[in-house]
Amino acid sequence: DPRPMRALTLRAFTGLLMLLPAGSRAADDLSVETRRRDEALEVVCRATLEAPLELIWQTLTDYNRLAEFIPGMRSSRVVAQRGAALIVEQSGEASFLFLSFPIEVTLETTERAPHAIEVNMLKGSLKRLQGGYRIEPRAGGQTLLHWRGIIESAEPMPPLIGELLMRASIGDQFRGMVREIERRDALRRGRDKGQREPAQ
Repeated sequence: DPRPMRALTLRAFTGLLMLLPAGSRAADDLSVETRRRDEALEVVCRATLEAPLELIWQTLTDYNRLAEFIPGMRSSRVVAQRGAALIVEQSGEASFLFLSFPIEVTLETTERAPHAIEVNMLKGSLKRLQGGYRIEPRAGGQTLLHWRGIIESAEPMPPLIGELLMRASIGDQFRGMVREIERRDALRRGRDKGQREPAQ
């Protein structure tokens, strides 16, 4: 009787969905939240970091190397500058379990150093993408990294599946950014420690 196997598979799939909000432990208080906005999805990501603001800013704005540490991103490159804005072309895919679809976008990125980056899609395979990073210094040397964005697929998808796909993909990308910030900060701390140690 295949029914017990189908029920087991459904329970396993449901269990995976329940694990999604927990996210990664790459940073303190890392969270990924989503809200429906008509046909679009609002995604809010937050993480508390120990890294200095300058290092966080350098990592966020390392556009030509984002594909090296952002999951799902195959390429990212600056192609032009328009006043205070940079034009960045990116390609990759959004994926969750057995679902995936390609993403090709051209973004206008406006830097408002040292605390904010605004992102708007000029063209691409999505219907809508806009958002931005905010960096907020906190007491005790901590920094809150915050992403809020609105994303809408050009192709209609079932509401639940589409939301899970976008949530998982953007959450993975945010965690990838956090991991890279922490990796670079660990290297910085190692160099600083080595410089402080007296020569033998």
